Amino acid sequence: MEKEMLDHLMTFNRRRFFSKLSLGLGSAALGSLLIPDLFGKRSDSDDPDFIPGTPHFAPKAKRVIYLFQNGAPSQLETFDYKPKLRELFGKDLPPSVRGGQRLTGFTATQTSLPLAGSFVDFSQYGQSRAWVSDLFPHMAKIVDDLCIVKSMYTEAINHDPAITFFQTGAQQGNRPSMGSWLSYGLGNENKNLPNFTVLISRGKGNSQGVYSKLWSNGFLDSIHQGVQFSKGEDPVLYLRDPEGMSRQSRRKMLDRLAELNQLAYEEVHDPEINAKIKQYEMAYRMQTAVPEITDLSKEPDDIIKLYGSDCLIPGTFAANCLLARKLSENGVRFVQLYHQGWDQHVNLPEEITGQTKDVDQASAALVTDLKQRGLLDETLVIWGGEFGRTCFSQGKLTKEKYGRDHHPRCFTIWMAGGGIKPGMVYGETDEFGYNSIANPVHVHDFQATVLHQLGLNHEKLVFKHLGRRYRLTDVSGKVVRDILA
Repeated sequence: MEKEMLDHLMTFNRRRFFSKLSLGLGSAALGSLLIPDLFGKRSDSDDPDFIPGTPHFAPKAKRVIYLFQNGAPSQLETFDYKPKLRELFGKDLPPSVRGGQRLTGFTATQTSLPLAGSFVDFSQYGQSRAWVSDLFPHMAKIVDDLCIVKSMYTEAINHDPAITFFQTGAQQGNRPSMGSWLSYGLGNENKNLPNFTVLISRGKGNSQGVYSKLWSNGFLDSIHQGVQFSKGEDPVLYLRDPEGMSRQSRRKMLDRLAELNQLAYEEVHDPEINAKIKQYEMAYRMQTAVPEITDLSKEPDDIIKLYGSDCLIPGTFAANCLLARKLSENGVRFVQLYHQGWDQHVNLPEEITGQTKDVDQASAALVTDLKQRGLLDETLVIWGGEFGRTCFSQGKLTKEKYGRDHHPRCFTIWMAGGGIKPGMVYGETDEFGYNSIANPVHVHDFQATVLHQLGLNHEKLVFKHLGRRYRLTDVSGKVVRDILA
């Protein structure tokens, strides 16, 4: 009986071996014909001298802190002053200005598009004489450190694709985010912390959700995925040792696990196995580094006063800005903040007043804090949302209450530090705040410029996946050299 069973197993194994061998050889031959580089390096660049983890040329900046205002702040209540809208309050947007531009479902059925002048006043500040609304008294004080870009435009008109487009260069998911591309292109600066971290806060206004695909590694190795920090007792989930396990036992377990993973890698040569080994080791080192970084209680009184008392409340925008500074100065390449609450369709005056109070002081404090520490020159700070807001009201219009719909054709962001010209206003919009009339900047241009400041050529930061060369800027984008210091 045992001999028959053994013969059966040997027959089965031989049959399976020859069957799989024939399929494997056929698939390999076909694959090599269809995709010549299928069996080459997993990642490649059009630059044969490029090695992932090193810049293409000397960088101006080492790190990025991106203060993403999720939901799309209205440029007309923040940085793009349009007194003409007050004069024409309630009159219909001229068809010649709109030019057949696509509208969302919120306003496409409206019989008129009444122009809405801003409820808030503006003043000019600094040597740049930049216009800033009264909602931003703290940002107004640092205006000469900012490069305000008024002519941003995007292709997406709804939140999900627009946010995804800014973060990944594509409106669909499953692409690497900007932070992942920087991690891949530049490598680690601090071996005890991840290259790419994510912080989320929520304001007082109508919130658009954020989702993990915005900090996904896509087809890059998973070591490049963003690590989310939470406001709870455990800033990074599952980082603590299980109850009853000592550090020594944890170390031994990881060593044995690494040996098993190495055996698996030698058998199947899946690069993701090596990525997992690196992730386990990173998590082990983060057990010591993260609690120290996230402890804000030791910050001096002058720093607490600078950011505001909210910085001592975990999960607030102010706390996340202060934490972003600590992460950045400790070598985290890309710190991504998402602050929700800017989707103001109906009652913009009330909602934006509370929302700007959340972000004004802490945003200005971050720039000031980095500057006084000598870190602003090597840190690129970015502030802005996924698109802008219409110059006409969505729904009923009164001077006390109005809303603004999505507007992708022109909107405002600002950048500071990292080799960007300070005290500059770039781009211009028409008197309605509807179209750019000078120096338009596409999302891919913005992404190309960010990569350039970190020493990366956006056309050469390439990863081959399924036979296609992918990059953050897809097949377009140009560096906006006018704003470079």
